Amino acid sequence: MRARLKRLLPRTLFGRSVLIIVTPLIVLQAVALQIFYGTHWEVVSRRLAAAVAGDIAMIVEMLARHPGEETLAWVTREAFARLELVIRLEPGAVLPEEPDPRTGPAEAELAAALAERVRLPFRIAWPRTERAVEIAVQLPDGLLHVEAPAKRLFTGTVTVFVIWLIGSALILFAVAVLFMNNQVKPIRRLAAAAEAFGKGQDVAPIKPEGAEEVRLAAASFNRMRERIARFLAQRTEMLAGVSHDLRTPITRMRLGLAMLTPRLGEEDRAEAAALERDLAEMEAMIEAYLAFARGEGAEQAQPADLAELIEEVARKARRNGAVVTVEAEPSLVVPLRVDAMRRCLTNLVDNARRHAAHVWLGAARSVRPSGGAAVQITVDDDGPGIPPEQREHAFRPFVRLGATAGAGGTGLGLSIARDIVRAHGGEIALEESPRGGLRARISLPA
Repeated sequence: MRARLKRLLPRTLFGRSVLIIVTPLIVLQAVALQIFYGTHWEVVSRRLAAAVAGDIAMIVEMLARHPGEETLAWVTREAFARLELVIRLEPGAVLPEEPDPRTGPAEAELAAALAERVRLPFRIAWPRTERAVEIAVQLPDGLLHVEAPAKRLFTGTVTVFVIWLIGSALILFAVAVLFMNNQVKPIRRLAAAAEAFGKGQDVAPIKPEGAEEVRLAAASFNRMRERIARFLAQRTEMLAGVSHDLRTPITRMRLGLAMLTPRLGEEDRAEAAALERDLAEMEAMIEAYLAFARGEGAEQAQPADLAELIEEVARKARRNGAVVTVEAEPSLVVPLRVDAMRRCLTNLVDNARRHAAHVWLGAARSVRPSGGAAVQITVDDDGPGIPPEQREHAFRPFVRLGATAGAGGTGLGLSIARDIVRAHGGEIALEESPRGGLRARISLPA
């Protein structure tokens, strides 16, 4: 029951706040209506019905004591003038045998009053198109028809009270909606700015507005944004210096090897070639580390065709000797940082082709588990794969598992790929591939 109640409640702060404001009002008005109906309305309805029944009982008694056309004419005239009752005698008529069609509480009160005061068979009919109730009373010599105006049985207080209840509820609901909408807007803007900033987009400072707590949250976000931006700028400057300082000695070493190699013997040239390969690997590791530390934060997302990007990555891999098959839906236009996503897919394809004979690249539209459209990218291979218990560990920087340790690379490819995918608001996971090897599955919001 508790879980079912939670599913019925609104999920947004706006909906829950409006519900908190409106629910007590509805309960209060329902209690007030019940008290009003149980006391004032019932008492007034009973008294009005008793008055009409008493008038009819008096008319019946007068016609019984003084029969005749003259008495009937006088009673008819006086009843209309003084009691607002229209009476008509139908000699020899009898009440129909079908049940009395009484439906409302006022008619029930009138029936009880007639049974108590008139003490003759009667029937109540309420023509819905007229503002009067028809009462037929069985007399010994015929049927007495009495028409009583509705205002003698109903009071306008009920209508005014119900209009007041409904009107006040609607006014309060409108005020609550407008007020809470203004309070929730700054929270929505703060959430959107935090989401965009988390994806690496350039976000302007948020204007603090709304309630005091929301203003404090916006000010804290602005300070956090400034600190992170300052840290990223300092890190970029430091990495630029590190890159320059590391490349300079490596360049001197490669130049020295190039000048020394012609003067070496055959065996020493083999050692020099090995040193040359070590220097190249060291340079590649430095470039990979700088790319991992630098990220792709400076690039802004823009609509791009993911299918074309996948074809571009596949063509580059084929030029490097890989066997790549593309199975992507056409015209997959999504917001992307193209250079970053190109690097991500290139890393995944390079990892796959190092350990497999065939690589498959796929992309298709899908639906995210949390709801909303998404695009799913898969990179499959027919290699040895990675054991399930080691797949999450493979995303750590500089990790090269088992057979992959000797296959080249720096151990940063998957770390950079995950960093890029998460910067796009997506997620990446390693799974068993239906091709027999490993599958890297990327889910991106569309």
